[in-house]
Amino acid sequence: MLTFNANSRLNKDAVIVFLTEESAKSKKWNFKNLSLSKDILQVISAKQFLANEGEQFPLVRGKQVCLLVGLGKRSDVTKTSLRTITSQAVLSPFLKKLKSIDIVAHEQNEATIIGIIEGILIGGYRWEKYIAKKSAVLSKSICILSVSKKIYIDTIASCAGVNLTRDLVNDNADVVNSNTIEKTIRHIVSGKKNISLKILTEKELKKKGLNLLLAVNKGSKYPPKLIIVNYRGSSKKGDYTAIVGKGVTFDTGGLNLKPTGYIETMRLDMGGAGAVIGTLKNTISLKIKKNILFVCGVVENAIGPNAYKPGDVVKSYDGKTVEVANTDAEGRLVLADALSYLVKNYKPARIIDLATLTGACVVALGYDYSGLVSSDDNFAKKVLAAANDTDDRAWQLPSYNGLKDHLKSQYADIKNTGLPKGAAGTMSAGEFLRQFVGKTKWAHLDIAGTAFVAGPSRMYFGYGATGAGVRLLTDLLKNKL
Repeated sequence: MLTFNANSRLNKDAVIVFLTEESAKSKKWNFKNLSLSKDILQVISAKQFLANEGEQFPLVRGKQVCLLVGLGKRSDVTKTSLRTITSQAVLSPFLKKLKSIDIVAHEQNEATIIGIIEGILIGGYRWEKYIAKKSAVLSKSICILSVSKKIYIDTIASCAGVNLTRDLVNDNADVVNSNTIEKTIRHIVSGKKNISLKILTEKELKKKGLNLLLAVNKGSKYPPKLIIVNYRGSSKKGDYTAIVGKGVTFDTGGLNLKPTGYIETMRLDMGGAGAVIGTLKNTISLKIKKNILFVCGVVENAIGPNAYKPGDVVKSYDGKTVEVANTDAEGRLVLADALSYLVKNYKPARIIDLATLTGACVVALGYDYSGLVSSDDNFAKKVLAAANDTDDRAWQLPSYNGLKDHLKSQYADIKNTGLPKGAAGTMSAGEFLRQFVGKTKWAHLDIAGTAFVAGPSRMYFGYGATGAGVRLLTDLLKNKL
């Protein structure tokens, strides 16, 4: 539980005090707990704590622990460093057994408090469903020394959407399958008057001709679904933004099987759909006054006697025939049908899709930036602004007409892979998707690198899903469009 109290006497089990080098040297605090102020002053005067970036000093005061945490020079404090250091502080072994914590920020501005909130709620998250001994950071009672503001309550709500996405991505693929995703969405929208829900089942998908989406799911025992939530938050007619997520609940690679070392974490391949669901939750919680379509194409790329094959030619919903050059380039097939179905039947003003689409994006940008490809520079600028404001990072890659030459096929209108040896793989995949959006303003976020942490930690994320895209989309929808 996270609360705010500007008049706290700092008498909880623990107190975390964030200090820059400048604020430590100033030795000026206005704590109501005068004995705590005196003890901190003694530690700093003795130069036992210098407030270097990431430095921690535990000051034991009877049964209370005061953890001094350094942020470094004020000019060097960034969105990422503040969240990372906050995460490290609340996860500190010095505080492991303590149940209640007061937090004192080095500055009382909104950006600082928001950074600390996200450091606690996003940085303190750990997926521990199947672990006997849990760290339980988010079950602690934490109070920030600050007045409560609506923007802080909204930040807490936004973090809940991020962590819902992480829960969905982190769980076993046989637990979070297409039926689970439908059930989760139904629960989120239940009882909401301004929302309608449409689910295209396998029978309807076949009837309407979404054959690319169906092909990917042919080897699975779970039913394919195209789930469309129509959220009407504005009276402005016709101006809809569509958010589309790739929901491959597990990706074996199909008959182009993924090797050991890559296949083990492929439950992450529904990270795009997970981000759509997390953003849907946030949109409802924050009562965003926009008209939005939330769309999840949900399949499983499994192997079985009915699995689709390399070399198959499949007719898409919009009529283009597609050569399946590689069954592991399946996400773009799912999205292609979802995008063209939306364009024809809903005519949104703009579309943004998210997908853990290409390993090439990791090669190009690493793990801290999602790749952005867009058909409209002004739309792309808004996406990038949201990425910068939320620390949900993105970097724009080129999109140009010549890329369509990457997709030429001798057997069909288009093929689902680009140049050989992975050259410009993210841009080629983006170009494939662009072929299915017509003239609609469109942006694509490749979250292959950002959606999941395969090692111990990265920035302020622990092992597992990060909820990449949720904060970006929430800010984009609320403040940028």
